[in-house]
Amino acid sequence: MTISVHFYSYFKDLTGCTETHLEVAEVCTIAQLLEVAFLRFPNLRAMQNSTLIAVGLDYQPKSYLLKKDDQVSLFPPVQGG
Repeated sequence: MTISVHFYSYFKDLTGCTETHLEVAEVCTIAQLLEVAFLRFPNLRAMQNSTLIAVGLDYQPKSYLLKKDDQVSLFPPVQGG
């Protein structure tokens, strides 16, 4: 299945794009999707332990099972001061 992935903040710089579509297995977790993304965008791998992940409008764990037409958003942790 095809999953739409959106990149925010400096993740756009790491990937060179704001959005991509990744092909994954019909049964796929966010963790498996991230592995596909890391192969395509190796610079993202350094952020793997701090990446915030949302599906639609809700944050999801890496164990979340993706569904057809899900839209995944990846962005760095929010910082403030």
